[in-house]
Amino acid sequence: MHRIASGELYRTYTLGDLRITALRDGYVDMPVGRLRQRGDKPFGDELPEQVALVGGQLRLSVNAFAIDDGHEITLIDTGAANAWHPTMGRLPQALDEAGIDVEKVRTVCFTHTHLDHIQGLVLADGRDAFPRLVRLLVPRQELDLFRTDARLERFHDMAEPFEAGDRLGTHVDIIGAHGHEVGHSCFRASSGGESILIWGDTVHVPSLQFDRPEVTWEFDTDQDQARESRLRLLALAAGDHYLVAGAHLDSPGIGRVVRSGGSFRFEPL
Repeated sequence: MHRIASGELYRTYTLGDLRITALRDGYVDMPVGRLRQRGDKPFGDELPEQVALVGGQLRLSVNAFAIDDGHEITLIDTGAANAWHPTMGRLPQALDEAGIDVEKVRTVCFTHTHLDHIQGLVLADGRDAFPRLVRLLVPRQELDLFRTDARLERFHDMAEPFEAGDRLGTHVDIIGAHGHEVGHSCFRASSGGESILIWGDTVHVPSLQFDRPEVTWEFDTDQDQARESRLRLLALAAGDHYLVAGAHLDSPGIGRVVRSGGSFRFEPL
């Protein structure tokens, strides 16, 4: 995988015959108390010094990823638009900076239905962000959750369910990664002998959870299942030499996972 273009809000890489673009929607600051130990107990250990805080809080990047196969562009997650913190909602600028024509985005897929992944379907001014969208794919277990979102009501009937094991065209298949949300999913894109796992919220705090993957997140719907999914995907990425792309890995959010003793280490690309 090689970088071929970059800017303030994007990085574009080749992956075989594909182009993968990391797009920065912004960031969100969260209290340290969002980190959890087993039994949904607040994280009680002293934070390792490599975990940097900003104003006493954890700063999480918010990223989306575009897959261009030369014929059409598939977008994985869409950021938050103006539906949450004002530090997010920069996906339209990121797409423009990357030279991605929003009219060529024909498929949008969600790793899960939390608002910082889905609300970017609608621009801050109320217009459709992707005017020629023809497919909107939502985890089957979260289809009803998606259809309760009033801001995205115009998309309720368009939404199609997918499940782990499904394929999207020639280059992408879906791996279950449930736990953070009931249908949380990972998209594996492969071409030219290389693969990347676009894994949504598998890791929230990269400076901690690669080294200590047992640490969970308060907003995990099922913390035990989220922990199991994280360990499984980390082992898969390290064992099969896959790249990973995370919604909350530090922008641009792409790198490799390597084993480090009995744990793991993230190496940014």
